[in-house]
Amino acid sequence: MRPLSKDTVNRDTTLCMSLSARPSNIGTRFHNFLYEELDLDFLYKAFTTTDLPTAIAGIRALGIRGCGVSMPFKEACIAHVDVMHPSASAIDSVNTIVNEGGVLHAYNTDYQAVATLLRDRAVKPTTSAAVAGSGGMAKAVVAALRDTGLADVTVIARNESTGRALAEQYGFDWQPELGRLRPRLLVNATPIGMAGGPEADDSPFADDAVHAADTVFDVVAMPPETPLIRAARAAGKSVVTGAEVIALQAAEQFVLYTGVMPTADQIRRASEFSRA
Repeated sequence: MRPLSKDTVNRDTTLCMSLSARPSNIGTRFHNFLYEELDLDFLYKAFTTTDLPTAIAGIRALGIRGCGVSMPFKEACIAHVDVMHPSASAIDSVNTIVNEGGVLHAYNTDYQAVATLLRDRAVKPTTSAAVAGSGGMAKAVVAALRDTGLADVTVIARNESTGRALAEQYGFDWQPELGRLRPRLLVNATPIGMAGGPEADDSPFADDAVHAADTVFDVVAMPPETPLIRAARAAGKSVVTGAEVIALQAAEQFVLYTGVMPTADQIRRASEFSRA
């Protein structure tokens, strides 16, 4: 991909963006790779903010076409959008905003990405599962598990209020810690293991729990090889990485922003480029 220059960015270039507490280059590189690949006059830029209402108002006011929303803004942004589409309203969590002529439409492509990956890994409805976290991404995971047919699911969250509420919303159990529970599927939907965070070197699950599982799923995308994923690979477990999640959900975002569907090969190469 050639570098952006004065010849490729102009006053008519359509801007898309992301909002995250800790912006990374993954989405930026993914989207800009495909804009270049498909010869689209778009530009993608990552931002953070301490003033979410004003940031979202800026999307509307400046005609920004789309915005990817990451932790911790997935629920807080709901009050500032105009239309909640089923993928977002079903789980009260937003990861994508699309500006249609000043009307802000909210979606959640995380849910579809998680559901697709569970299907690809042939996770059976009889599988027992534990999900660490109770935020927006955890909601997408728990909803996808339920809709995949799993019934034996426990939400693991230190915050009893949000953890219990999430579990009860989907008919599952809640615990503050994993304890003696040893499910066949472990999912991390917290920032634990995220590069640059206070727990970057930590794992949400003990090694013996990882050894007892069949599949380990970490939604953290940066780095793609988190402490949890490294431990799972070392134990010979099937793994699903955050890099896979972000590639699938970003591809759906790309379609919402541009109306153009990349090929599977283009998505694969964009994902590889985003992590290079």
